[in-house]
Amino acid sequence: MEGLKIPFLLSSLFSILIISNAVDTITKTQSITGNNTIVSSGGSFEMGFFRPGNSQNQYLGIWYKKISVKTVVWVANREIPLINSSGVLTIIDPGILALINGTGTVIWSVNVTGSTQKPIAQLLDSGNLVLKDANDKSEHFLWQSFDYPCDTHLPGMKLGKNFETGLERHLSSWKSRDDPARGEFTYRCDPQGYPQNILSSGYVDVFRTGPWNGIGFSGRPNLKPNPFYTYGLVYSKEEVYYHYELPSPVVSKYDVSYDGIVRRWIWVDQKQKWDVYQSFPQDNCDIYKLCGPNGNCNIGNSPACGCLSKFVPQNETEWRNGDYSNGCVRSTPLNCSKGDGFLKYSRYKMPDTRNSWFDRNMTLKECEMECFKNCSCTAYTNLDITDGSGCLLWFNELIDMREFSQDGPDIYIRMASSELVRQVGSNGKKREIVAVTLAFLIGFLLLGISLIVYLQKMKRKNSQVNREGILMHNFEQGYTDQSQKEDLELPLFGLAIIANSTHNFSINNKLGEGGFGPVYKGILEGGQEIAVKRLSKNSSQGLDEFKNEVICIAKLQHRNLVKLLGCCIQGEETMLIYEYMPNKSLDYFIFDQTGSTLLDWPKRFHIINGIARGLLYLHQDSRLRIIHRDLKASNILLDIAMTPKISDFGIARSFGENETEANTNKVVGTYGYISPEYATDGLFSVKSDVFSFGVLVLEIVSGKKNKGFYHSGHRLNLLGHAWSLYKEGKSLQLIDDAVWESCYLTEVLRSIHVGLLCVQESPEDRPSMSSVVVMLSSEGALPQAKQPGFFTERNVLKAGFEETTIMANEITVTMFNGR
Repeated sequence: MEGLKIPFLLSSLFSILIISNAVDTITKTQSITGNNTIVSSGGSFEMGFFRPGNSQNQYLGIWYKKISVKTVVWVANREIPLINSSGVLTIIDPGILALINGTGTVIWSVNVTGSTQKPIAQLLDSGNLVLKDANDKSEHFLWQSFDYPCDTHLPGMKLGKNFETGLERHLSSWKSRDDPARGEFTYRCDPQGYPQNILSSGYVDVFRTGPWNGIGFSGRPNLKPNPFYTYGLVYSKEEVYYHYELPSPVVSKYDVSYDGIVRRWIWVDQKQKWDVYQSFPQDNCDIYKLCGPNGNCNIGNSPACGCLSKFVPQNETEWRNGDYSNGCVRSTPLNCSKGDGFLKYSRYKMPDTRNSWFDRNMTLKECEMECFKNCSCTAYTNLDITDGSGCLLWFNELIDMREFSQDGPDIYIRMASSELVRQVGSNGKKREIVAVTLAFLIGFLLLGISLIVYLQKMKRKNSQVNREGILMHNFEQGYTDQSQKEDLELPLFGLAIIANSTHNFSINNKLGEGGFGPVYKGILEGGQEIAVKRLSKNSSQGLDEFKNEVICIAKLQHRNLVKLLGCCIQGEETMLIYEYMPNKSLDYFIFDQTGSTLLDWPKRFHIINGIARGLLYLHQDSRLRIIHRDLKASNILLDIAMTPKISDFGIARSFGENETEANTNKVVGTYGYISPEYATDGLFSVKSDVFSFGVLVLEIVSGKKNKGFYHSGHRLNLLGHAWSLYKEGKSLQLIDDAVWESCYLTEVLRSIHVGLLCVQESPEDRPSMSSVVVMLSSEGALPQAKQPGFFTERNVLKAGFEETTIMANEITVTMFNGR
């Protein structure tokens, strides 16, 4: 950790026994310095200090020992270089492997899980640097470099995520040929939906391998079993990862380069050079989503983009002008009630699986029936093409497909029944007509059953006056404008469906409770996971907040906003149905001692940027200008990929296009996040949300709550503490210990600076969210921050008591009347 001084004289460092030759371990009495190295027992890998390319900076790294071209596969201090040759790698108390510079400052160290009386660091012949107990002969490691890869994937290394610990292993490119710091590109195994590997540039996806099909990834049909290496995907409840193994004596690796190419390399002894065995992206059709939704890319065509058979461009003019972003739509719209069917498409890269569902035990026929009975299901295929087992379903649009000239699995896409008759091919024509006839019969049968059920329900409804009609009347009162009525249109879920999905609102399905009422996890019949917010009879919120949330978010679509799927208003029940977020909310991680270790710096920076982009959408790009008014850590939900989703719009306000601020005589919000002008004068604007965002950024960086923050040296809140450190040039002291090992210092310092700009006392001094997004993603100079709002000393114990009294139930409350 930068800034940590080692309590012994620098001269004493050189009294430590320096390692010379053919030793593979480091102990408390042995270290690496200067030109000395350690070598793995089999002689495959070497570790020591090096200078990359033309750089004068020095780094600690691991490289191949037996090949003539020095090839570095792992770098310890990639973000903080040594500026001279005085670095020392050693083990310090209490058994931590640390890199110390010439001034005695630790610039890199490992996060150790567990303790040991006799710690040693050992370089294994796999290239894995491990920290363990010298007496432990097992494979139990306190820490290993394979858990923290850089730009290179070595045999035996896992690329994926451990669901139990939250540890994610992914590759990140060098910044340049001469700079091993984290660059623009990352390559990861994405577990959302069904696993696939994804190459990204920042937060923009560049390339996708397609899902694993039992032999390989569907987007790489030319990757087949070979004599150079074996490979596979492991997917269990505990973890998911891609890996590969090498038969001796082949030397192979793959990496992601600073220019965004993933390459598989084979070392050729005869040539004394690395040869590229495989690389991607290979051509334009490898570019993610090039041809838009339901589009098809074929590199043999000109232009390469076209529509899938039975689909047409959504916008003919844009398509003719070479703009394929809006993709394609079906020639004949689906009509589930009339009995849709499925067409087989062969030799295709499977669509993006982040909006999919799967079952390993289904047959292909069972898979078809599962898709058929769910009108939202748009396509299906086998999971494993080797034995035809498993089921993979897609919902909504099909993204990022391409056609291959040969090889490639089959996918069955939902079509209107009239399109099935037009299926080309005389041999299958009779079979298609029979299929269509059956589909029509099934459709009419289902329609008849639905009609009978509907009539029975109507009969019951007419015999009683229930609360549903009253609620719907109240819900729509005052909304006579046609556009506002449209805003209220949402899919209505039946109470029986929701009750069944939540096991009758079982306590085991309860996720938590907020101002609206309890929240339950549910699973719909088709396998889609949902979160159900159920209005409590004793709720501090009511129909006004319910209506407000629907109006604000019903038709908003952004990857950083939680998606409202529908509502249920039936009998005594009022519920909102959301997409399910498996990782709960941000506060479960950053304010928890154990949870904070699961959020390294790249994840935290990803979350900061996601929240910023979500707010930008609300303030500027959505149909209505929306001010959230209650942005806080507990209202940031996290999906399976830790993508942040802004939630809870119960007290949000929508503005007209030219409106920027408003005044209220009733101030609502949460202590610690509310802006000064709103708290004192009841004035709120987009800059109120900016203030809350700034507080949130400082909390994410520090792992500390602004509300009730305590420091032994003063009585300031978190904002005041961050401001004081900023003025003294000591902002690094604000960083959460849990992210030290993974933090990219320039990103962290920039985030702190941006956070302080957002919490400045005057709204006019705070940047807009569009400026915030630019500042976070660029490297330009930032303006000096001014003193934050609420920068006053206070009695921490008294403040804590007052806040606990008012916020004891952990819900958003009305705080006091504005003046």
